Amino acid sequence: MYRKLIIIISLLFLLSSITIEAQCAMCRAVLESSENQQTARGVNNGIMYLMVFPYLLIGVIGFAIYRSRKKTK
Repeated sequence: MYRKLIIIISLLFLLSSITIEAQCAMCRAVLESSENQQTARGVNNGIMYLMVFPYLLIGVIGFAIYRSRKKTK
């Protein structure tokens, strides 16, 4: 039962990611066709801003694990 649940949830995640990628491609196409470069620059800055936080989170967690392991030794 538990294995079936994991398989179903994994399939749902895989199927939903296809839709998300399509939306990003559509946003890019709309911004490339528009004349307003300020809007395109703003969206690009927003994407870069959103990409920073997962890397910062991984870095902070990695540093916390490193520091806790160093204290125990």
